[in-house]
Amino acid sequence: MTQTQSLQIFDEKRIRTAWDDETEKWYFSVVDAVGALTDSPNPRNYWKVLKHRLIKEGDESVTNCNQLKLLASDGKKYNTDVADTEHLLRIIQSIPSPKAEPFTESAGIAERGGKAARGARKVIEKELGHSIVSSQNAKSLTIGERSKSLPVE
Repeated sequence: MTQTQSLQIFDEKRIRTAWDDETEKWYFSVVDAVGALTDSPNPRNYWKVLKHRLIKEGDESVTNCNQLKLLASDGKKYNTDVADTEHLLRIIQSIPSPKAEPFTESAGIAERGGKAARGARKVIEKELGHSIVSSQNAKSLTIGERSKSLPVE
């Protein structure tokens, strides 16, 4: 898996994300999303209890969660439960929060935008005959450098 990590902001809360080049999907830290939606003082524990309840109910969205090493606030990378957009939206439906609907709308818009950008990139690559994504310009999407424009080969 080749991934590029970044931060997304929702309601002034940071949500760690990773883009997987192979599957062309965004993965979101479930704990961060839970924290943004619930304002829980301990989102890790909230997710642990919710995950246990969803597993008991046979909810497959938890089964489809993966773990990726994401950068934590202490500067180290730790295994973190992540879900792609589809499965994160299913998990969010289980969280009683007035913030869930705006979060769902934002994630849906981001997913549609990603699909449109992917389609445009594929058309350009077909016309050029080579990939326009390289390790050099993918690095510009890392945390702290997201505002830089991507160079085109």
